[in-house]
Amino acid sequence: MTEPVASYGGLSWWGNFGEYGFLTKLRSEQLRDIGGALAPQSAFTLIQGVETLPQRMDAHVGNTRVVAEWLDHDSRVDYVRWAGLEGHPHHDRAAKYLPAGPGAVFAFGIDGGREAGQRFVESVQVASHVANIGDVRTLVIHPGSTTHRQLSDEQLRGAGVGPELIRISVGLEDAEDILWDLDQALTLATGKARS
Repeated sequence: MTEPVASYGGLSWWGNFGEYGFLTKLRSEQLRDIGGALAPQSAFTLIQGVETLPQRMDAHVGNTRVVAEWLDHDSRVDYVRWAGLEGHPHHDRAAKYLPAGPGAVFAFGIDGGREAGQRFVESVQVASHVANIGDVRTLVIHPGSTTHRQLSDEQLRGAGVGPELIRISVGLEDAEDILWDLDQALTLATGKARS
């Protein structure tokens, strides 16, 4: 309480805050290091989410399988990188270690490069165009026009993030609604209907 604290520029809890030094120490160090206590409603919501995660993941992976297989058979899509597809180089490993399916996040490449990718994410209506993943909603992002916008196409490819790459986190919406949305967005982005 009386010694200088290096992580706070050498201040002394007692020297700087007197009788409030201990309270300030708790708020500054302990809250920083361990975090605050959740409000009761937040704790309830968190535990509900944790307890229902297995059921939700089954639905996520089921929808993801439908979406990935549909995209894999679409001529407007150059490739699909989801280990649940038989053509993926890690399919056997994914089947062994993740028998229910390898998650709900994957990437695919859209025909038309950076411009088509940007038009695609601007055209979705059911999916949300956001940078986070793991929501109950379907989320899409085009790194070439958002998070990696400052890179050239060559730099993107060097980083393993081609200018055509779309990342999708498949949600819990009805699979037919997700497919409808992807179809209309691909049509608008590439100027081609599904064949």
